[in-house]
Amino acid sequence: QVELVESGGGLVQAGGSLRLSCAASGRTFSWYIMGWFRQAPGKEREFVASITRSGGIKYYSDSAKGRFTISRDIAKNTVYLEMNSLRAEDTAIYYCAAKTRTGIPYDYWGQGTQVTVSS
Repeated sequence: QVELVESGGGLVQAGGSLRLSCAASGRTFSWYIMGWFRQAPGKEREFVASITRSGGIKYYSDSAKGRFTISRDIAKNTVYLEMNSLRAEDTAIYYCAAKTRTGIPYDYWGQGTQVTVSS
């Protein structure tokens, strides 16, 4: 089992930047595929980005491409989401998630961190 704790959320003006962090503890961090998801008020949770175990392959939603960057630091057991050119529609609770292989749902979730973008 792995425990995930997100941080770095906050209030930012449109056009600004934030970096979210997700610290993992428990089982070996490098075993897990890591992802970021978000849920806006009144909407379903949606995929934002994911990164493979080695960090060599990254996937992004269409809304995140070109603005967000996912990365991981295995030595620090941490995955990051660098968010630039933020828009009001990026306002949501952002969740970190982990799973052991492709093709299955994410097994582990953090508690979320709020990101609010003011226009």
